[in-house]
Amino acid sequence: MKIRIGTRKSSLALAQTDMVIKSLHDAFPDIETEIVHITTKGDKILDKPLARIGGKGVFVSEIESLLRKGEIDIAVHSAKDLPYKLAENLEISGVLKRGNYRDVLVTPADKVPEKDSKFIVGTGSQRRRLNMQRLYPNAVFGDIRGNVDTRLRKLKSGEFDGIILAAAGLERLGLYGSEELSFTAFDSTDFLPAACQGIIAVESRKGEKISHIINQISDKNTFYAFETERRVPELLGADCTMPVGAYAEISGEKIRLTASKDCKKILSAEAKISDRFRLAEELVSKL
Repeated sequence: MKIRIGTRKSSLALAQTDMVIKSLHDAFPDIETEIVHITTKGDKILDKPLARIGGKGVFVSEIESLLRKGEIDIAVHSAKDLPYKLAENLEISGVLKRGNYRDVLVTPADKVPEKDSKFIVGTGSQRRRLNMQRLYPNAVFGDIRGNVDTRLRKLKSGEFDGIILAAAGLERLGLYGSEELSFTAFDSTDFLPAACQGIIAVESRKGEKISHIINQISDKNTFYAFETERRVPELLGADCTMPVGAYAEISGEKIRLTASKDCKKILSAEAKISDRFRLAEELVSKL
């Protein structure tokens, strides 16, 4: 059996696709895979904020179109980039075990800012800006777009004093720990991440054999967290301009969800995993 895998062309997207391929080959050694490179609207337009060119869907819509047409069999996504409503007849059939969920402030190694210092941070995320303002009240911000390599080049050129990146992406690219850079990672208690940050999701057409195959390589607890966190922006009707954060942790048969719609009022609650959707609904109703 041959599986055609649709993915963006960035180094991170390809690294994550390789992780899915490895999981498939480990479970099904006879499966063949082919990578289909796709350039999305979000990859083409880098000089405008996401909200002005279509929100999170700009990284997904072209890929979903090819999936619905049958030109690819599955698609690999960073789960935090997914809009909360998928295209018709498509589903997330599995997720890999979650990577590092944290956000990281990346600065030159010799220019680590103090808490009360003034410095310029590159980020296009309102959630990251508000979290940073709470921790570094004198920080100022500039918009930044592009893949991880592009953002690091802008940092090294002096365009920014620091940038905020996802720890999982840095780790998957082998960049976390570079001696020329300093990395300040934030726990969820200080810096609530985007819903599903650090999760790799695999999308497929509903009801097909490939969905069953992907389900067999899916990490159960990560999928529970994925479903629960995605309910938060969905219930809020959030778009990419809203500073929504959500993080779920599994312990035994319980799930603990922390969520915010404005990075100010942050609430947490716990329930049985089987009650995870009710948990999200009750928490969101109190935000």
